[in-house]
Amino acid sequence: MSREWISEGLYEGWRQELRVDRMLARTKSAFQDIAVFENVDLGRVLMLDGVVQITERDEFVYQEMLTHVPLLEHGDAKRVLIIGAGDGGVLRRVLEHATVEKAVMVEIDGDVIDLSKKFLPAIAGDAWTSPRAEVIVGDGIEYVTNAADGSFDVIIVDSTDPIGVGEVLFTDSFYENCARILSARGIIVNQCGVPFMQADELRDTSVRRARFFDHVSAYVAAVPTYVGGFMTLGVAAKGCVPGRQAVDVIRARAEKAGIKDTRYWTPEMHAAAFVLPPYIARNLPQADKK
Repeated sequence: MSREWISEGLYEGWRQELRVDRMLARTKSAFQDIAVFENVDLGRVLMLDGVVQITERDEFVYQEMLTHVPLLEHGDAKRVLIIGAGDGGVLRRVLEHATVEKAVMVEIDGDVIDLSKKFLPAIAGDAWTSPRAEVIVGDGIEYVTNAADGSFDVIIVDSTDPIGVGEVLFTDSFYENCARILSARGIIVNQCGVPFMQADELRDTSVRRARFFDHVSAYVAAVPTYVGGFMTLGVAAKGCVPGRQAVDVIRARAEKAGIKDTRYWTPEMHAAAFVLPPYIARNLPQADKK
């Protein structure tokens, strides 16, 4: 029996195809095309506007590194803001930190949340109903514009690439407001694409953040279904330089937070992720390459 294949054409001359073994949902929300389907190798897959966002098979790589690294770099984060991340995976990982008192998640597309709850329940687990979580269906730009100064310790931006609905999350005004609402040692992290193919995304984002943050850097994670090699996660901080903490310090912070049973993140992987190959490092501001 012939089965449908979905082609992800993120790049002009290079694409990957995923076989649809069972289509679970396919709809057009007010913001984007959404597809959720089953694949024999990857489990359930979420695609937005034809681009893979998450799969059950490898979600742990991206979610653990996007979450545990900034929280443990900070070391004492009590209030965390999540922008995007409608599948709930980042929210789940943030709430694994017993030291976090409040996690606010702002996702513009309520359909992504609803479909993730229905078809990808294992991604978020019981995070949706946690008393420490506040989930808002709304505009992340509007939220950071109106939030009080110094109201968060860490901001995690889990958005699509800077096209379509995610484009406004890569602007000067957005980063300026993020810096304003972060506390004195605040940290922001967001995905900056696959630099082998999207070096301009890391470079442009780093330049913008450097206008409002003392320190700008990046670290990497190897996510199998993100075509093109290492995914970069851009990080900017108002306090200490990201990636300079000793492994033993990170380990002690993780133990205090109750982080265990990870599948990708470890204190050693945490430290090693900041050691960038030259083709990636050249896209960062010079001051924090030392």
